[in-house]
This record gives sequence, C-alpha cells and structure tokens, in this order.
Amino acid sequence: MERELQRHDWGVMKVVAIVGMSGSGKSEVARSFEEKGFVRIRFGDLTDREVLRRGLELNEENERYVRERLREEHGMAAYAKLNLPAIDAALQRSNVVVDGLYSWEEYKLLKEHYGEGFLVVTVYSSPGARQERLSQRPIRPLTVAESVSRDFAEIENLGKGGPIAMADFTLINESSLERLREETERLIAALAS
Repeated sequence: MERELQRHDWGVMKVVAIVGMSGSGKSEVARSFEEKGFVRIRFGDLTDREVLRRGLELNEENERYVRERLREEHGMAAYAKLNLPAIDAALQRSNVVVDGLYSWEEYKLLKEHYGEGFLVVTVYSSPGARQERLSQRPIRPLTVAESVSRDFAEIENLGKGGPIAMADFTLINESSLERLREETERLIAALAS
C-alpha cells in the first residue's frame, strides 16, 4: 500500500475507483471490495451494453470503437457522467467501488463530485505480465499486438495515465492472484480501521 491511512479517512470515504492498465488485475481488486460489502459499478458494462445495442460482436475492435464514440458523444468524462446516477443511487445503501475508471476527465469529474469521499487505487503490473494474462483470459483474449495497441490507445486517446498517476494507493500485481487478494484485503482492512 502506498500510504498509511488515519482513522478519519474511512469516515469520509464513499467511492473507491480502481484504475490500471488492461490486464493489471483491476476487476479482481474490485471483486474483493465487493465481497467486503461495496457496491461494484463496472464502467466497462456500459461499453458492453452499447456494443450489443449497436448489433456488434463483443471484441476488442468493436469495444474500442464504442468507447471512442461514447466519448465523442458525451465528452471525455462520458463513463463517469453516464454512471453518476448509478453511483449516487448505490451510495444510498453502501460504499461504492468503481471498476475501470479510465480518463483524466472522469477522474476530475468524480473528484469534484465526491471530494474527500473519493479515493483511487491503482493496480500495477508490468506490460509483460499483463500481456501474458490477457492472452490467457477465457473471454476476449488479446494477442500481444492487440494488448500493446490497446495500451497505446488508452494512454494517447483517453488520458488513462492521469488517474493512475493520481492514485491514493498502489497495489503491485506481479505474482499470484492469491497475493493480490491478500494485499487488497489488507488495504480494505486499513481503510476500515
């Protein structure tokens, strides 16, 4: 964990956004938060629904196309803006974990909206580790070339590096899934103490 928390941090925290490059382990971290009682809102669900609504196949090319179109239509803060009602509704009953915040504008919108109640956790994995994971995933695996292309597109077109750089906490995911879960549980326990 990048920094130690003081007791008062938990009292104001409401929304935790998980950030990182594709294949870093964001969804695993978000799942651990969900298991500890957080409502999970996955920004990528918006992409999946829109791909299917447009009658397209779920694959990397169509997902990238839809992500970029949504941001053209709604601005670079599109995913945060379109998910604000769901986040606000979830906050009526629980803390929220946001899985997959991408753009700098999304970060700024959520930070402005939730203020001190907004924290960011980045999950870091080296490009090689991420590429190996992405090539082995059972749903929508990516080749190394597709993974590199996605990284470049997300950094250059979406400003994904900004939220990663501004993270309040960093989890390193270079070994096992079990180790990542242990580190995530330590972080959640520190937030709650």
